[in-house]
Amino acid sequence: MSKKHISQEKIIQSFLFSAFDKSAGATSLTDIADVLEIKKASLYNHFESRDAMYEATLDFCSAEIALVNFLFDKTIESIKTNRLLPQTLFKRLITRYFNLFESEPLFQMYSFVYTEQFFNLKALQIVRNLNQKLSQEIRKILVAFVDCDRIKILNERELNDFSLSISSIILQQIDFYIANRKETVRLNPESGVGTLFALPSDDNAIEKAIKSVEAILSLLQIK
Repeated sequence: MSKKHISQEKIIQSFLFSAFDKSAGATSLTDIADVLEIKKASLYNHFESRDAMYEATLDFCSAEIALVNFLFDKTIESIKTNRLLPQTLFKRLITRYFNLFESEPLFQMYSFVYTEQFFNLKALQIVRNLNQKLSQEIRKILVAFVDCDRIKILNERELNDFSLSISSIILQQIDFYIANRKETVRLNPESGVGTLFALPSDDNAIEKAIKSVEAILSLLQIK
């Protein structure tokens, strides 16, 4: 592969690909060069060191994961115009959210960041930002239902508690889901890139997340 076809983003994607299989710590420059089918020395045309490549990968993951939304366009508007039950809406949103994270390359990025959070403060902050964003989006949903007089929440503290509880359940289940799915993928190397993420969704895992959230919603006064 000629030099002109190599970019920092392609190197980062190759780093993620190798880290998914071997872990970030075990991924060498040789591994990355092999994925790209170039000489290891060519990597230095784009990054001064492996550490710089690692940091750039974290920055890339941070930017991409920040674009992921639990809410879809017009979610709040749909609450105001339709008579959807909170359980029905959350079921749709949770299913969609899981499907987003099981798709390449977000699947690899989430797996990378989730693992590295225990060793790197930047990775930990990415996870914290994701948690905070999800909680804020869920809070917007609950507020919309309250404004439409569909559910009754007594005060701001209760609103925040419910938002945090629901977001924590969703992210906990995603963590388990991604970890189990990663192991499934690694045990099926013959699927390869491209068909790798065509594996069917684990409906049982998604349903477990939905049921857990529904249990929280059952504590609300839904009208």
